[in-house]
This record gives sequence, structure tokens and C-alpha cells, in this order.
Amino acid sequence: MEQSTTSKAETSDRSLKIPVWKRALNSMGIYVILLLLLPVGMLISPDFLSGGNLIKVFHAVALLGIVATGCAFITYSGHYVDLSIPVIMAFSGFAAVSALPFGLFASLLSGVAAGLVLGLINGWAIGYLRLNPIIWTLALAFLMAGFMRWIYGGNQIYPDPSTSAGAAFIGLARHEFAGIPMISAGWLLLACLGQWIMKRTRLGLHIQLVGSSYEVARTSGVNVQRIVLLCLVISSFTSAIAGILLTSLSKQATFSNGLGYDFNAITAIVLGGIMLNGGKGSIIGVTGGVLFIGVLSNVMTLAGLDYFTQLMLKGIVFIIVVGATAWFSRKSGRAEG
Repeated sequence: MEQSTTSKAETSDRSLKIPVWKRALNSMGIYVILLLLLPVGMLISPDFLSGGNLIKVFHAVALLGIVATGCAFITYSGHYVDLSIPVIMAFSGFAAVSALPFGLFASLLSGVAAGLVLGLINGWAIGYLRLNPIIWTLALAFLMAGFMRWIYGGNQIYPDPSTSAGAAFIGLARHEFAGIPMISAGWLLLACLGQWIMKRTRLGLHIQLVGSSYEVARTSGVNVQRIVLLCLVISSFTSAIAGILLTSLSKQATFSNGLGYDFNAITAIVLGGIMLNGGKGSIIGVTGGVLFIGVLSNVMTLAGLDYFTQLMLKGIVFIIVVGATAWFSRKSGRAEG
């Protein structure tokens, strides 16, 4: 038994000892692609590389960046994606606005708590009951979508700007720090924190072990159920923050807040080099994936493409990236074997 466990551990160690240049290519390759996209934007519009336009692009994807940073931990652990992200964002926004009569702090606390509760439910179901993450989170998304409409009678709600708490809530996402919008500053802070956790802490190492080989991590003494739960909670935390900020920006809590963020997040994550089967990648790469989506959307908008055409092109990009990722994963597996 001991020999078998040792053999599995050695196999895991070999899979984790990836050459530095390969890790850099995996994380930084998206930035090379991003640089190749810049001349296209310059050909379409001379104002593409202007400071104002680039800041606009960065700010436009900041909320997605916040969501993708947290969701990346789920993919890194080998559990694909959380398809309940849109309802977590919407539910957090509703909870935050509902609690505004009790003050801004209570509002923010309620919004974050609402998201964390859903994250704990997801973590328990996926981490401890070993339910399929895609099927479970999709089921929870349908359940919560119906539950929210039942609770609020199918109506959206609004923060009252005539109250101090309501006015503060509306202005929350519009604050700036040293000239940087709060949403963008929050994304940068969370991205740095996420990169540190993923690459510099014991938790990050355990998540990588779980993503590389669930059974090897378990036999090595890692509490895999708790690790998976923490990944779902981290994702729900960033989704809740994004949901609150989106509600602040739109000045209303609606059931459609957060729609599409799950698909865009997993697109950014895969573009950034985190393998769908887990164990490889970084938040630095995910940040590049988010920026690529922002620049691509900006280029398509400057080119005059309508919304539906943009959606189709994004879908094509995702199909190409997933296919390339699967091919690279198989090739890497054969090389290691």
C-alpha cells in the first residue's frame, strides 16, 4: 500500500515539475496573441491605441476580471466552471438593495453573505457529495432564478437615491482611487491576491494537486473535499462583489444582472492558459484572457459589427481555444508518459 501511494505521489510530482519556459508560455502566450490583435485595431480606427480608448477597454472588462479571478480557482482544481455565477451576481444585488434601509454596511454585508451561502451550497454538493459541477451549478441556477422571481414577485428593485445609504450605494462603483475607477482598482487588487494564493501558498499548492490528480491528492493527505469547497466559495465571493458593483452601476437589481458572465469567465480562463482538466495555469494568464476579450470586443465594436455577430465570433474563438487546449493537453500527456 505504501509503495503504491509513493508511486502515485512520484507521478504527481513529475506532472507538477513543468519546465519554467513551458509555464511562462502557458501563462504569457495570451499576451503575445493580444499584441498581435493590436495592429488590427489600429487599422480599423486610428483612435484605437489612444489612452482614453485603452482605459475604456480596461474599465469595461473589470467586472469580468473580478468574476474570472475567482472562477479560475474552480477550473484550476479540475472542476470546470460555476454555471450559477449569473444568479449569484443577481441574488447578491437583490440582497444588497433589500438591506439598504439598514445602512450601507448592512447592504454590502448582506450582498456578500448571499453569494457566500450559494458558494457553500455549491461547495458542499460538489466537494462532499461529488456531484457533477456543471450539472449541479446549472440546476442551482434554474432553482435560484425561480426562487428570486417568486420572492420579489418578478419585479426589479431600486436603491433609493434620496437616502444617504441609497446614494452611497449608487456612488459605490463610481468612486476613484488616485484617478483609477474603484472597479478597476478592485480587479487589480483581487488579481494580485489571487495570483499570490494560487502560486505562493499551501492552499494554492493543494488546489494544484487536486487539479492534477484528485486521487493522488487524497492519498497524499490533502483534504480534497474542503479544497473543492473553498474554490467554490472563492468564486462565489468574487461573483458577489461583481454583482453588487454591477447593481450599483445599473442603479437597479434585476434578474438579468450577471447574464453571460459565466461563459465569458470560462472563455477568459481557458484563453489565459488554465486547462479545463485543472492543475495548470495562473491568474496572470487569466488577466490576459480578460484583456483579450475586452480588446476583441472593442475592435469588433469599432468595426461596426452588431451584437449578435460579436456573440457568434466569440463563440468561434472559444471553440478554437477549447480545441487547441484539448490538443495541447493530449500532446503534453503523451510527452510526459
